[in-house]
Formats: sequence, C-alpha cells, structure tokens
Amino acid sequence: MKKVSIVLMILALTALLSGVSMAEITGSDHDFSGSGWSGGEICKPCHTPHHADTTVAGAPLWNHEVTTSTFTLYSSLTLDATDLGQPDGVSKLCLSCHDGTVAIDSFGGATGSTMISGDALIGTDLSDDHPISFTYDDALATTDGGLHPPSTATTSLGGTIQDDLLFGNKVECSSCHDVHNSHNNEKLLNIANASSALCLTCHNK
Repeated sequence: MKKVSIVLMILALTALLSGVSMAEITGSDHDFSGSGWSGGEICKPCHTPHHADTTVAGAPLWNHEVTTSTFTLYSSLTLDATDLGQPDGVSKLCLSCHDGTVAIDSFGGATGSTMISGDALIGTDLSDDHPISFTYDDALATTDGGLHPPSTATTSLGGTIQDDLLFGNKVECSSCHDVHNSHNNEKLLNIANASSALCLTCHNK
C-alpha cells in the first residue's frame, strides 16, 4: 500500500511539473499546436526524441530543417568583437524559420510550405540587427569599455551574464530571446526591456 502511495505521488508530481513547463510555451508565439500542419503538437516542429539532426552544435534533439543561407552580417567601426562570422549554434536554429528561406512546417524530414511573415521575418540581411555568434568575454568588455564583464556582472535572472545569457561564451539570438517563453515577457525576451533593462544588462551606457 505504501509503495502504491509513493508511485501515485510521483506520478502526480510529474504531471504537475509537466503542466508547468507546457504552460510556459502554451499560447506563446512559438505554440504551433493550433496549426493544422503541427498535428496538434507543441514540441515536434522543433524537437524529436529519435533520429534528431546533430549537425548544429548545441541543438537539443533538433527536428527542423536547418537553413543553408549565407547572411549579410552586422558591421560597425565601433564593433570590437574580432570573431564575428556567419550565425552558428542556436542562432542558426532560430534563423531556420526567421530568415524566411525555410518553411515553418519543414520538420521531421517533410518539406513544408508555410513561410514566416510580418515582424517575425528577419531575412538574410542581418546588417541592421544586433550582432550574434561572437565571443563576449571579459577581454572584449575591457577592450570595448562599454560592456560589463560577463564573468562577474550579474543579471536579474540571478546569475552572471556568462551563465544566464551566453552560449559557449557567445552572444546568440537566445541571449535576448527565450524560445520557450520561460519568463512570460513581451517578444519572448529573457529580461523585460522596460527602461532598457535588457540592454543595460550587458551594456554599461
């Protein structure tokens, strides 16, 4: 009887935790469960437990077709980062819908036809967007003079910039945006940008 009670308690806790995690993305801009092509699933357009694409570093059980675009990069005389190159890692996954060259419903080996549009369409010209896929470390902060040192400066999420917002010490799309809407902020931001709070997390002016 005792074992049955423990099992029931574990099942109830698992269901509760599953509901919490689903509540984050449910109803957000990345909830495609209401689209006919999704099969009513939230996770499947991006993730799969079997036969995942492992060609992109940092891709968690990836199920979506990956962009092959060559992007026009951000360029500025005031940019001190020296390793700015083509988007990689998690940013390449984001651009696999948002660059407008791959259909949103191109996943699981299928070629879709539903293209992203409106404000969500970034395109392949990133020259007027925040630079991504570059190393942001204490050395860059010192050279730049306008950045907080990521290894020690903290965020409102509770950790350092390096721990909370960087991916392999790089700035990526997900440094600012949380695809799973964990924080329930406008535009899927990791940190709400009222009074430029998100910008000022890394920039000191």
